[in-house]
Amino acid sequence: MSDEKKPDPQPSDLTPVSGGPTDVARLSHARPVPPHELTADEDADVVDWDRVAATDDFKNLIRAKVRFVVPATIFFIVYYFALPVLVGYAPEFMSKKVVGVVNLAYLFALSQFFMAWIIAWLYVRAAARFDGMEKEIVAKLTTNRNSKPKP
Repeated sequence: MSDEKKPDPQPSDLTPVSGGPTDVARLSHARPVPPHELTADEDADVVDWDRVAATDDFKNLIRAKVRFVVPATIFFIVYYFALPVLVGYAPEFMSKKVVGVVNLAYLFALSQFFMAWIIAWLYVRAAARFDGMEKEIVAKLTTNRNSKPKP
């Protein structure tokens, strides 16, 4: 029994020790290293996001998104909850027959599908405009970065 090896005591830090400068494991060892595998030390194309966020163009992009998203969201929520509210507080009105056994409540419920599709279509159109604004911001940043003298 004395020949048995005693287990090592549990270390206080269970993080494995690595000899590398980072904990990112490369998918390949090919050179040049793909941009998505660069470590922070290797990434020479670092963007100062605080500076980007402070630009007027970026602020205009965020304002444009908010001007679309907030009203669209409020409209959708009000439209969505109007059905149960109207059915609960105006059942006589919502039970009026329109065609055969189809009443206003059924039509309103069906219209919610179309309203969601319309809002999605409007957002796709607005997103194309947002993408254009984003491309302008990136182009300006790229131009400014490339025009700086390198040390």
